[in-house]
Amino acid sequence: MSFPGSGLAKGLAVTLRTMTKKTVTAQYPDVQPELPPRTRGVIALLEENCTVCMLCARECPDWCIYIDSHKETLPAADPNARARTRNVLDRFAIDFSLCMYCGICIEVCPFDALFWSPEFEYAETDILELTHERDKLREWMWTVPAPPALDPAAEEPKEIATARKAAEKLAAAAAAAAAAEAGGSE
Repeated sequence: MSFPGSGLAKGLAVTLRTMTKKTVTAQYPDVQPELPPRTRGVIALLEENCTVCMLCARECPDWCIYIDSHKETLPAADPNARARTRNVLDRFAIDFSLCMYCGICIEVCPFDALFWSPEFEYAETDILELTHERDKLREWMWTVPAPPALDPAAEEPKEIATARKAAEKLAAAAAAAAAAEAGGSE
């Protein structure tokens, strides 16, 4: 059972308690904040890994990724082989005024060309300057933290265990063949 004005009294009590505590305001431009290790700031681009597959642009819910490319024909390595074509990246831009920082583009990239950078100081005075081209996205690549270390106590992946068993079988078969060959030549 509460009496009239009890909510006001509780609110004032909280105010009085916090008024007596020391403030912990960080003076931002002078003192940089300590960010968590995997902070989402902006999206960085590693151009060498981009194959212009366009998955990031297609999956982006805001359509804020702009990619232009052209096809380039590579000569055949062997005289009997045919020439290959590959996509060459001409433009990769992200409009951060539209981006909602969902990270879908980073998740769907099959070649690890996009990463989260903890960089957060990229404000502009004009909204048109928030479209960052690949040279700026490349600069942010150097601020991307290293991935966390693997857990040494984790279970070995099934793919590695299967590959190890196959390699052991091949080594055993090769050793048996060598032993049979050595025994047959005597």
